[in-house]
Formats: sequence, C-alpha cells, structure tokens
Amino acid sequence: MKRITVFCASSFGTDKIYEEQAALVGKTLAEQNIELIYGGANVGLMGAVADAALNAGGKVIGVLPNFLRSKEIAHLGLTELILVESMHERKTKMNDLCDGVIALPGGFGTLEELFEMLTWAQLGLHKKPIAILNINGFYDALITLLETMTEKGLLKEVNQKMLLVSDNIDDLLHQMKNYEAPTVGKWIEKKEL
Repeated sequence: MKRITVFCASSFGTDKIYEEQAALVGKTLAEQNIELIYGGANVGLMGAVADAALNAGGKVIGVLPNFLRSKEIAHLGLTELILVESMHERKTKMNDLCDGVIALPGGFGTLEELFEMLTWAQLGLHKKPIAILNINGFYDALITLLETMTEKGLLKEVNQKMLLVSDNIDDLLHQMKNYEAPTVGKWIEKKEL
C-alpha cells in the first residue's frame, strides 16, 4: 500500500486520546512510507493526522472542496492540496488516490464517507481494504449495529467482515496489507434467509 485515505473529525472531541492516536496514525504512515490522503483541513483530528505525518517526513495530499477553503480551514503546509467543487467529488478523488481507507473517530461526515466506501466495495466498485481504528471503544456501538444487521438478514456476513477493526494502528495496517476482497455479490436471495 502506497497511499491511505484517512477520514476523521474536524474537531478534537472530548478525549485527548483521539488527538494522540490521530497523530500516531500520521507518524506511523510516514514511517512506513505510506502517503496520507485526507480532507485537506488544518483543524481537529484532520489537522493532527496531517501535521504528524508531515513532521515525520511523510507526504500528505489534501482534498478540499472550494467552499470549505473560503472558511480558512485549508492546510497550507501540505505536499499537495487538491481543490474540488463538491463533497461527492472530494470522496471520489480520495478514493481514486488511495489503496485503502482508515476511519478515526468523527461525526456525520466521517460516517458518511466510511459507509460510501463500504457500499462501493460491497457493489464491487473497488477491492480496497476499509478499516476503523476503534480508539477507546469509540466504534463499539457501530460494530454491534453491524452485527445486528447481519443477524437480521439485512447484511451478508461476508460484507460485514469487509470492515477491518482494531484499536492498534500497527495491527490495523497489517490487516489491511493482507486483506482479500470478497468475491460474492451483494444481493441476498430469499432462499438464503
């Protein structure tokens, strides 16, 4: 893997560990010579992951919609800042540039980005590993929800297992490097239930 997209919050949240782990992710990617693709902002966890990667000598590419640039949150110290017209174009560009995805803690935007990447993978539009760094159990409730979706017959187990999970960045990267996309299709047949 040469490039990983990281989705995360534009705020720091209430627990200092989120910022510390975001910085560790950026530093680890740089040390492993993996370029960081992210949302292009200089604030919150987004800024922390980018700054740590840059400080460790890594390459960082930000993808930012023009309307957010005008809010003066664009990170001006990046290796490259790509400006796009819409949030959808941003996700498409970030997908095009990366070999895998990691979600750190975040809000609606982070979840929307994560689930769009999972949906694209489920539909066979890409075969990239998609992972969450489950810092301090942040995503425990989401993991439980995915298990419920599978138990209730609304999500295939093979698709549920597309989402890689760990609370340790080194373990998560190991899982991502060894990931094999499922070969089964998305659709659940009535007879399977």
